[in-house]
Amino acid sequence: LLHEFLSPVSNRRNDNYGGSAENRMRLPLEVMQAVRGVVPRTIALGARITGSDWADGGLTIDDAVAFAKALQKIGTDYVCVSSGGNVATAKIPLAPGYQVPFAAKVKAATGIATRAVGLIATPEQAEAIIAEGQADFVALARAFLDDARWVWHAAERLGAEISYPPQYARVSRAIWPGAALVRPS
Repeated sequence: LLHEFLSPVSNRRNDNYGGSAENRMRLPLEVMQAVRGVVPRTIALGARITGSDWADGGLTIDDAVAFAKALQKIGTDYVCVSSGGNVATAKIPLAPGYQVPFAAKVKAATGIATRAVGLIATPEQAEAIIAEGQADFVALARAFLDDARWVWHAAERLGAEISYPPQYARVSRAIWPGAALVRPS
C-alpha cells in the first residue's frame, strides 16, 4: 500500500498525498515517523523500498534515492532495495543480481545501510556484492527455500570453519564421504 502512494503510476490523488514526489512520499514518511516514535533507537528500523517500477512514468531510481534520503533523515537505519510489483505488465529483466544496481545507487547516494535482493543465489555472488561495496548486506529467499542449510553450505564453500551441532556432525565433510557428492566444492 505504501509503495502505491509513492509510485506515480498508481497514485492518482490530487490532494496532499498525491501529485508531486514530496506529496507522494508524505504518507509513507508519516508511517515511518510514527513507527520510529515507538521503536527505541536501540532497535534497528528498516524499510523495503522500490528502485524502479519497470514502467514508463513509474518510480525511478532517482525517486528511490530521494525517498531513502527522507527515510534516513527521520531515523530509518537501513533500506532494502527491491523493484517492481506495482505494474502487472512490467517487463522485468530477470538475471542474477538484477536488482543489485538499485541498492548500489541508493547506498552510494545516501550512505544509509543498504540491503540488496534479487536472484542472489550463490555464496560467491553474495560475497562479491558485499566485498564490492554494492550493499551492506544481502537477503535471499528462494535460495533458502531450495536449501534450508544454505548458510552452512555457503560457509563451507567459502572456506569457513563450521561447527555443526552434535546431532548434525555426521554430515560434515570430515566424517561423511557423501558430503562431497551432495555439496561439490
